[in-house]
Amino acid sequence: MNNLKLDILAIGAHPDDVELSCAGVLAKEAANGKITGILDLTRGELGTRGTADIRDQEAAAAAKILGVSVRENLGFRDGFFVNDEQHQLEIIKIIRKYKPEIVLCNAIYDRHPDHGMGSEVTSKSCFLSGLRKIETKLDGQLQEAWRPKHVYHYIQWQDMEPDILIDITGYLDTKIKSVAAYSSQFYDPNSKEPETPISNKNFFDSIKYRAANLGRYLGTEHAEGFKSERYPGVNSIFDLK
Repeated sequence: MNNLKLDILAIGAHPDDVELSCAGVLAKEAANGKITGILDLTRGELGTRGTADIRDQEAAAAAKILGVSVRENLGFRDGFFVNDEQHQLEIIKIIRKYKPEIVLCNAIYDRHPDHGMGSEVTSKSCFLSGLRKIETKLDGQLQEAWRPKHVYHYIQWQDMEPDILIDITGYLDTKIKSVAAYSSQFYDPNSKEPETPISNKNFFDSIKYRAANLGRYLGTEHAEGFKSERYPGVNSIFDLK
C-alpha cells in the first residue's frame, strides 16, 4: 500500500494545465518542505502540436523542475471524458491513495471545455471521496475514506476575479522553466508545427504579465490567483496582506 501523504495535490485535465496555472505555488510549497504532487487526467493526445508520448516526457521533466514527489496520469480520453461515476471513482482512488490536505484543480469555466469538465469531476470526486460507503480498492485492499480540507480552482485562459491570491515572489522563474519544459506546445520560433492559440510569444509572455498583475494587488512582485468553493478565513485580521 502507498504510504506517501501529500500536502497538496494539483489536478489538471491536460499535462501543462498545472504548470501554467499554479506551478508557482507548488514550487514555493515544495521549497518550504511541503509534499506536493500532480495528477493529469488525460495525456493531451488531441493537442495540435506534438504527441502524447512527447507530452509524457515533458510532464516528467516539468515535475522534476517543480520538485513534486509524485506525478500520475489517469489516461482519460482527451476531449471526451465526462463527470460520471466511472471517472469519479478513478479520481477518488488517487485522492484516497495520497490523502492531500489541499487540492488545486481546473478553472470552473474556460475556453477549453475539458477545463470546466476537469473542474466539475474533480470537485465532486473530492466530496465523494469522504463518503465511507463508497468503496474503492488499491492493490486489492479497501481504501479509507478521505476528503481534502480545501479545493481551490486555478485560473487558466479566461481571466476571472480570484477569491484568493498567493504570493509566489521568487518562484516565477521556476514556474516559467516548468512551462518551457513543454517545448512541443509553446513558443518556439524554429518550430515547423502548426500555430495554435498557446504557441505564440504573446501567450508565453502573458504568464509573466498575469503573475505580475496579481502580485500588484498584494504589493508583491508576483502572485497566483484561485477561486474558492467556500469562504476563505484566517486566524487574525493581521494575517491579511
